[in-house]
Amino acid sequence: MKLQNFHLEIADWSREDQRAALLDLRGIVFIQEQDVPEQREQDGLDVDCWHVLARDDAGRPIGCGRLTPAHKIGRMAVLQEWRGQGVGVALLRELIARARAQGWPDVALDAQVDAIGFYEREGFIAYGEEFEDAGLAHRSMRLSLTTAADEEPSLRDIGALPAGSRSETATARLQLLGETRHRLSIYMPLLGNDSYASAEELAELRRIAISGRGAQIRILLHDPAAALRNDHRLVALAQRLSSAIQIRMPLEEADLAYVSAYLFNDTGGYLFLPEADRPQGRAALRDRASHAPLQQHFDEVWERAERASILQTLGI
Repeated sequence: MKLQNFHLEIADWSREDQRAALLDLRGIVFIQEQDVPEQREQDGLDVDCWHVLARDDAGRPIGCGRLTPAHKIGRMAVLQEWRGQGVGVALLRELIARARAQGWPDVALDAQVDAIGFYEREGFIAYGEEFEDAGLAHRSMRLSLTTAADEEPSLRDIGALPAGSRSETATARLQLLGETRHRLSIYMPLLGNDSYASAEELAELRRIAISGRGAQIRILLHDPAAALRNDHRLVALAQRLSSAIQIRMPLEEADLAYVSAYLFNDTGGYLFLPEADRPQGRAALRDRASHAPLQQHFDEVWERAERASILQTLGI
């Protein structure tokens, strides 16, 4: 039986309510179910980690995970009744996306042996011998976040753009639109009126859409209905240029739980915001190594998504 939907949020360890939610989940899964000693489960690293929390539609915590400064994913816990519903996949993908946003070359984890297949399906590779941790058999696993063995280019070489504030992010976004030749992809959980709505941005989007044969703008939105209700100007542009601007809506819960936003173009440029509702992120004009995983993620979600039928009344 399919359970109700869920969503992800970034958890702040300094907030008592979110810290309690994380500890309660981990207590149920690790301490109660797996007999991990409490002093082993609470290792003192949490204050320096980046945490993700999954909640059901009623706001109840159902899963969590963390990313340590040592580039390791850990404390992946999902309540028993929610396993097999895509919660673990959504948490893992969000942690990987955060690692990519930090520019890390790889990310590692110690997987319980019976969970190795789960991580392998997301691209992790096991290495080394089995070892025991808290009485459970584990193997080390690693996921490469780079696409080539070339030396890492300098920030100047890749044309790094500042994206640490709302104004910087808006400037980077406009510059990337201006660098685009014919093809652009945009992933936005929610399309707010502060993104892709200025006259300058719309002019660049129109230029791309009419730039010639093969021109294409692909847009993934979690909630096209909200953009329609808000009369977002990009919707009107897509109506007029429907042959070049395509909008799809993800369907799978793991995709709908994705909390990041990004764009990438056909010249190797990208902008990535780990948290879509916050302006801090990373951007560059020519960074194929960071561009490639975003394209891979987008293409995979695009294939699973469906045309935004709610916009079809406008001829889109």
